[in-house]
Amino acid sequence: MFYLALKFIHVSCVALTISLFLLRGYWMLQDSSRLQQRWVKILPHVIDATLLTSALLLAWTLNQYPGVHAWLTAKVLALLVYIGLGTIAIKRGKTKRTRVIAWLAAILVFGYIVSVALTRQIIPG
Repeated sequence: MFYLALKFIHVSCVALTISLFLLRGYWMLQDSSRLQQRWVKILPHVIDATLLTSALLLAWTLNQYPGVHAWLTAKVLALLVYIGLGTIAIKRGKTKRTRVIAWLAAILVFGYIVSVALTRQIIPG
């Protein structure tokens, strides 16, 4: 039961985080002032902290750890790339072109992370 609750929380946070990232990217494309709203700056951190916590608890519950299981290592490394690209896309990109490229690349990396999670293969096929 604990595992199923954790998995539900984790998958829900995955859906929430990508949905909010897509929305924030759309607002970035539109040069919307909505990106400056307080909740838009706080909520992603709350969701991502919950996502990471549930991921760590799932790994511990299943006895599967990065560095031991290749698929999980690939997922964690891709997560770091996604975070870096997301930061460039939403905050740190100097030009809109840079932000758009980083946003699109982050979406692709997110897709890779999900495919690795579903297949438990470094190169999903």
